[in-house]
Amino acid sequence: MSDHKQDNYDQMHDLLKYIDEGLQKAKIPEQSKRKITEELEELKKFILDARPARIAIVGRRGAGKSSLINAIFGEKRAEVGDVKARTGAGKWHAYKSDSGTLEILDTRGLGETDQPEEAFNERIAIDEVQESIKEKCPDAILFLSKAKEVSSRIDEDISQLQQLKETVKSYHDYDIPVIGVVTQVDELSPKSVDTPPFDHEAKQENIAEAEAILATKLNELSAASVKIIPVSAYFEIENHVISYDLRWNIDTLVDYLIEQLPNDAQMILAKLAKVKSVQKKLARRIGKNISGITGLIGANPIPLADLPIITGMQMAMISSIALIGGRRVNKKDLREFLSALGLNVAAGFAFRQVARQLVRIFPGAGNVISGFIASSGTYALCEASIAYFIEEKSLGNVRAIYKDKYEEKRTEG
Repeated sequence: MSDHKQDNYDQMHDLLKYIDEGLQKAKIPEQSKRKITEELEELKKFILDARPARIAIVGRRGAGKSSLINAIFGEKRAEVGDVKARTGAGKWHAYKSDSGTLEILDTRGLGETDQPEEAFNERIAIDEVQESIKEKCPDAILFLSKAKEVSSRIDEDISQLQQLKETVKSYHDYDIPVIGVVTQVDELSPKSVDTPPFDHEAKQENIAEAEAILATKLNELSAASVKIIPVSAYFEIENHVISYDLRWNIDTLVDYLIEQLPNDAQMILAKLAKVKSVQKKLARRIGKNISGITGLIGANPIPLADLPIITGMQMAMISSIALIGGRRVNKKDLREFLSALGLNVAAGFAFRQVARQLVRIFPGAGNVISGFIASSGTYALCEASIAYFIEEKSLGNVRAIYKDKYEEKRTEG
């Protein structure tokens, strides 16, 4: 771990410990304490235990596995095989960018008839993949099927997919989610409609038909309905800039995938995919949870002595949103953000020090803080954090956004 990351880890660990200490001393109902403790555990998983998502991508040659990896990153991270099968032995690969890492179980295309360019250790693709699953449990399986070939020999692939699910269940006692992905929908007719969002009645009908075929097959795997998401992943890069872009529905796929992941695997994927709509949705989910915790205590006014619980969790929320936006809890950015809200924060601040100051920005705060004031403040802080760390709005707008959102929530109440 780098010194910078270790510093962030230590700061967040110290902050969460600070919240826990305040919780033990607070005179609030035990039921509320239990719920706050549960939320603290989720925050710890999300922030301190964050790890790369582990995704098994399954599909025969030409289904677009490498193209999809690149589309998720928004940059070239995996080699695309235009003619011959590229992917060799079924093994885990770590695809890295400045924003994070994605671990992919690299499967040799199911149903291939020729040997891939890379060496492989066993003769049957499914055996290779199963060995990798025994080594490390994937969080989800993406089952890829090319739109034009969604009916072609799919029964064989479905059978092999079922074996993968059973392997995960057997070795890890995990009912792994499967997401069906119809790839290369841009190739469906009419081919002349080649620009996302492919707004053409016949094109959309053909996409829907491909979805329905794959759904019928995959839904035989379990009683629960399998989500099918059609995508186009093709794009070109020249001089490190995307020069031609046919990506479509990648944001929908990433959004749904994050929902299926364990809490500790969500943040890094949200960061590296750089899809602002997905990042904002995840940030608002955290904000809603923490606002709910503050509201729990609303029945009993909160003495100033108990504020470390509320303001500490708000600081953890702000830091989490900064991380989701790819800012790595940069102290300079956090200091500028908090200063825009009216807090005078020293350059070498500790998170727990800032947590003590947050109460100063709550309109109507006195010697006692109501749960409503704390909840409204949390909501407003969440929206202001999203505006700054994800939407990259100017510091000049941050204070106004906080005030407007606080007033909006106060009016609703």
